[in-house]
Amino acid sequence: MTKKEIQSRVLQNGEPLSLDKFEWDEKTNTFSSSEDNLVLDFNNIDYCTFKTGSDCTFDTSFGCTFNTGSGCTFNTGSGCTFKTGSDCTFNTGSDCTFKTGAGCTFDTIFGCTFKTGANCTFNTGANCTFKTGYDCVVVRRDIYEVIELVEGQKIKLNRYKIKGFEVIEFEVIEDEDEKVDIRISKKSLQALKDSGITIIN
Repeated sequence: MTKKEIQSRVLQNGEPLSLDKFEWDEKTNTFSSSEDNLVLDFNNIDYCTFKTGSDCTFDTSFGCTFNTGSGCTFNTGSGCTFKTGSDCTFNTGSDCTFKTGAGCTFDTIFGCTFKTGANCTFNTGANCTFKTGYDCVVVRRDIYEVIELVEGQKIKLNRYKIKGFEVIEFEVIEDEDEKVDIRISKKSLQALKDSGITIIN
């Protein structure tokens, strides 16, 4: 699509964004603008990349990449990657990757990976991985359970319809020559020992 055609898909204060306020790369489907408060309608164009300011709203298809400021709202398909600031809202399909600031809300399907700040809310399907800040809890929908997370503790939830979780513990092995700490799970450590490898503590 041409830059002129893209212009009609991007509104600012209810009007098409001025052509001199954004760039559009037809070869890579990359939209770039430093402007805030944009409304972007790309819901039938796949594999787009967006670089914008804050407080933008996106309606897109799948396979998109976002690098934005804070306070944005995303309604996308599957397989998207987000790198955003704080206070964003995401309604996406599956297999998305998020790296965000604090105070974000996620409503996704399965297979997503989250690395966020504090005070985020996640409503997801199965097989998701979370690395979060503080003040987070887990509420399971398959079997009613609320799990209060402990700072610095890594857990794995039990299978579908089974309450509880497993704490993934680590042992530290010190390399005296290099002064490097190597952290592996106890299960992995035992597997190494069972394979005949000698571990010197």
